[in-house]
Parts: sequence; C-alpha cells; structure tokens
Amino acid sequence: MAKSLQGKRVAMLVENGFEQIELTEPRNALHEAGAKAEVVSPVDGKVKGWNFTDWGEEVPVDTPLDQADPDAYDALVLPGGVMNPDKLRMNPRAREFVKAFFRAGKPVAVICHGPWTLIDAGVVAGRKITSYPSLANDLRNAGAEWVDEEVVVDNGLVSSRRPDDLPAFTSKMIEEFAEGRHERRATETKGGADLPL
Repeated sequence: MAKSLQGKRVAMLVENGFEQIELTEPRNALHEAGAKAEVVSPVDGKVKGWNFTDWGEEVPVDTPLDQADPDAYDALVLPGGVMNPDKLRMNPRAREFVKAFFRAGKPVAVICHGPWTLIDAGVVAGRKITSYPSLANDLRNAGAEWVDEEVVVDNGLVSSRRPDDLPAFTSKMIEEFAEGRHERRATETKGGADLPL
C-alpha cells in the first residue's frame, strides 16, 4: 500500500470492552499507510479488548484521554463493541474529544456500536450513517439517516456495521483520512447549537 497517510496522526478512542478486531485491523491498515495511530483512553496503562464472545487482549494506552489534545490529531477512529461506546458516551471528556473533530471538519471513522458515542456527542443529526442494526432507531431518533450498507461515507464520516465489513471500512477510512479536513462539514452539521464553531 502506498504511504498515503505519511505524517498523519490518528487517535483511536477506546474504553474497556472495545471489539478487538475493530481496533487491530484499522490500526494495522493505518500503520501500513504511514500514519501514526495512537490508542487514546480514559483507562490507565492498558485497555482490555473484547474478542467476539469473551475478553480479549490488553492493549497499551498511548495517550491518556485527559492529556489528549484533539488539535494534535488529523483523524479519529471509534471501534465498536457494546461495553466500549456505552462507557465512552457517559464520559464528558470523551464526548468533548469527539465533538472537537467534527467542529474542525476532520475525518472520523466509526464501526459497529461506535455511533452510540456520536449520538451522545450530538454530532449525527443530518448525517447518513450505518452501524450495527440494533442502533438503527437510536440513530434515527438522533436525527441521522440510517442505512444498511457495508460502508457509508458522508463528508468525511466513514461508518460500517460489523467486523465482516472491515475490509471495506479500512479501505474507505484510508481514503477519507488521506483527503483530510472537510471544510464544509463543520458548517453543514445540523444541530449546530451543540457544535459552536
């Protein structure tokens, strides 16, 4: 793969219970494309993954969330799992971290249950998005247009449904991250009261 992301720095925001493969495969793809992918977490030291039906591996935290500056990153990845986004969505610092990427028009990639965090960050209204099917009504109720497709791109927001979609997800993620900021995105985000520019 060409080093299309050389010099880019990408945050991967997770809590305990992230779906392991939804972090490891995108992270490997980012590294292959030349990006520096960093695990950002409110958990100290190491954060524990979920491997489909049981606890998985621990992954070192590169940057504690309370020390992470969204301005220092070019893009954001939000892996899924059920526990992970359910914890992140309740964390005010995590919500603010996510909002900062949308305010700045930076690309964001989210998969599976990850959009739960986007809902609570107030950034999905007016967006076309996919997710694990059980989130469809949550996303519609938050003002998003939910579709059942393996990968959806909406002005820098890349989303997929489940681990089976990872090949399409990582490909589109690399493409959007290489494009960089989407300047119109911040001004076009509906529900702008949540997202002061």
